[in-house]
Amino acid sequence: MPPPLCTLVHMGFLMLLTAIAGEVGGTTAMKFSHGFSRLWPSVLTVLGYVLSFALLAQTLKSMSVGTAYAIWAGLGTAAVVGIGTVFLGEGMTFAKAAGTALIIIGVVVLNLGGAH
Repeated sequence: MPPPLCTLVHMGFLMLLTAIAGEVGGTTAMKFSHGFSRLWPSVLTVLGYVLSFALLAQTLKSMSVGTAYAIWAGLGTAAVVGIGTVFLGEGMTFAKAAGTALIIIGVVVLNLGGAH
């Protein structure tokens, strides 16, 4: 007997959140790779993106591509902006904060609109 739909959806969201973490980790490592001239940050970048895309592909078995990609790209972008601001000394302007907020609002609206 197949697992209940709610279990598949929850697993899909868990895989998607892990995919986002892989993408964010890979992007952060890319900053430290200095254009792929440093070995270990470069390896972490590749591993982060391989993990991210593999899990995103699995997520698409239980979630629509538009919703999954919007969440993946939106939350990943917001997380990288936050990491850059808090840990990497990048500035936060009003425009940057507003843009990040609009991305998050867009993801929420997409999900509330029943785009599953």
